[in-house]
Amino acid sequence: MSTSESSRYVRLRVEMVLEITDPDALSGTALESIAAEYGEPGGEFAEERVRAEGAVREDGAEALASLVDPFDLVGEVPGVELTQASWSSEIVDYDPDDPDAWDFDDEDDGADVEDVEDEDGAGGGAGVPHNG
Repeated sequence: MSTSESSRYVRLRVEMVLEITDPDALSGTALESIAAEYGEPGGEFAEERVRAEGAVREDGAEALASLVDPFDLVGEVPGVELTQASWSSEIVDYDPDDPDAWDFDDEDDGADVEDVEDEDGAGGGAGVPHNG
């Protein structure tokens, strides 16, 4: 691949720390999204639905990862097509009053991020389907 071909591709890294202020609202929204994606509880994807519902009930990070969709971030940006995405979410210890709590120079190699493509070519992280 020549330099001119490879320069068309850009890796955009976004990292955020979010505070879950209402776990019930978060998991409720995630459960609604899963229900919309998978349809009836006894349907064709019942096993996947049960697994996803269990994950978002147990873990706020899983609920958040199931609702975040990288396509929403760039879908309306002219001249850009998302070719692959990967994301994950995890519970972290964070002190907002600690100025050293976030090291922007820390390069994460992404070794713990699951990079799986679904039928749309999108990645999903954390084992819970995205809302897209």
